Parts: sequence; C-alpha cells; structure tokens
Amino acid sequence: MNPHIGRVAIITGASRGIGRVLALNLAKQGCNIVVAAKSTEPQPNLPGTIFTVAEECEALGVKALPFPLDVRNDDKILDCVATTMKEFGRIDYLCNNAGALWWKSIEETPMFRYDLINSINSRASFALAAACLPHMREAGFGHIVNQSPPIQTDKLAGMTAYYISKFGMTLGALGIAQEYKGRGVAANSIWPTTLIESSATENHALGEPKLWRKAEILTDSIMGIFSQDPNKCTGNQFIDEEFLREWMNETDFTKYQCVEGCEPPTMEQLVAKMGRFDAGRAKV
Repeated sequence: MNPHIGRVAIITGASRGIGRVLALNLAKQGCNIVVAAKSTEPQPNLPGTIFTVAEECEALGVKALPFPLDVRNDDKILDCVATTMKEFGRIDYLCNNAGALWWKSIEETPMFRYDLINSINSRASFALAAACLPHMREAGFGHIVNQSPPIQTDKLAGMTAYYISKFGMTLGALGIAQEYKGRGVAANSIWPTTLIESSATENHALGEPKLWRKAEILTDSIMGIFSQDPNKCTGNQFIDEEFLREWMNETDFTKYQCVEGCEPPTMEQLVAKMGRFDAGRAKV
C-alpha cells in the first residue's frame, strides 16, 4: 500500500535542488504538494520558480499550491499554513529544506551573517513546525523532517556559526519528538553522508560532481521517514545512508553517484584530508 496517496506536504525551498526533487518524487506517489519558496521569477544562476515546480507536480496528477514564502517572515509562515488548510484541509508532512550556508570561522562571521543563517535555519524551522503542529495534533498524524546534522560538538571548528544554526534545527526536531510522543506526530532530522548535488553545491562551488551524490539519496530517505509509523519513528538524528540501510533495507548506493564509477568520500573524510572544509580545495 502506498502511504503517500492523498497526503499533503509543505516543502520549503522547493523551487529547485533537493526541495524540487522531493516535491516531484512525492507527487509521483500521489502526495499533494505545497511548493513554498521565495522564487517567483527565474534567475540566471537560480533556475526554477514555485510556479514551474507546481506545474511539474500537477503534471504528475496531484494538486500543487505554489506559495511565495520568505521563511524569515512570521506572518507569511502563518499565511502559508492557513492557506494550505483552506486548500487541502490537512497537513501531513513538513520538510524544512530551506537553508542558508556560511562555512567560516568565528572571526570571519559578521553578526549580520550570523543573524541571517540563524533566522533561515533554526528560527524558521521552529516557526513552521509551531504553525503546523496544532493541525497535525488535531488530526493525530504528522511527520516533520528537518534537514540538519546529528549534534556532534567536535564538528564546530571553522563553522561554529553555521553549526549553531543547524544544531538548532536538530534540537527543534528532538524537542517536538519529546513533546508529542505517542500522539501520532513525529519529528526527525536527516543529514547526508556526502556532499549532495544541489543549487547550493553548484553555486557555492562546493567541490565537483565526483564528490557528490544525487539528491535522490536524501529524498528517498525523507520519503522513507514519512512512510513510517510516527509513533515508532521519531526523535532520531538520521544520516541518509544509515537510514536507508537500517530502515529501508537498501544495499545499492552506486545508483546515487553523480559520476558513474566514482563513489564520493564522506564529508568527514573530506574534512580529515583538508583539516578544515574549504570548498576551493575540495578536489580529489
């Protein structure tokens, strides 16, 4: 039985990259999609808009709601959730996919940049979850997935501000899991083993294709999480490959290679090789 038929998913940052791939793959499984992102006009280095992705989803036979959302705007977040409920009458899945990068040391981090990444990462994911949770609680069903890493304090050096913002997302998921335990509402975090092909890796020159995996390894993981019983799969800090091995019995990861025959190193292996992750030196 397909667990996604008739469900409704809000996906932030869904106009391109990982968010778009997740939207389309869920749509193929019969899930209705709220394409929530800022992009309403295509840009030279940022192709795709909420409208083009919504059209792609609807071509797959589901309903899609393109919603222009700046995740830093509380009123727009509340409007997005209210509009989703008016249009669909339910919210089953929330994926906090939108994110901001700043891979610099403390001395290289101006406070405006610190505020920006925290407002887009930890704060926005908290605000979106808070807006969705009453509807999920009332329905007795819901999955929230934050794209953020397991909390490991030995990863801070050189990216402290970034990890503060991302660990905040993970803590948000863990807090939701505790507060809603046994109530049919789950929250988990997911993080990739390797760099992932996306607009972020391309536009920030984070290595090269042979160092990346396709976005599908993350989206397959997220869809796998959404397919679980929310009372039995909650409060986890997942890594994509480990989740697919342990929960979905996946053994073939070559299909996720961006360059056939090139198995990318883990992010830990890249950092170990360079001492500190530096996109300009991310070559093998």
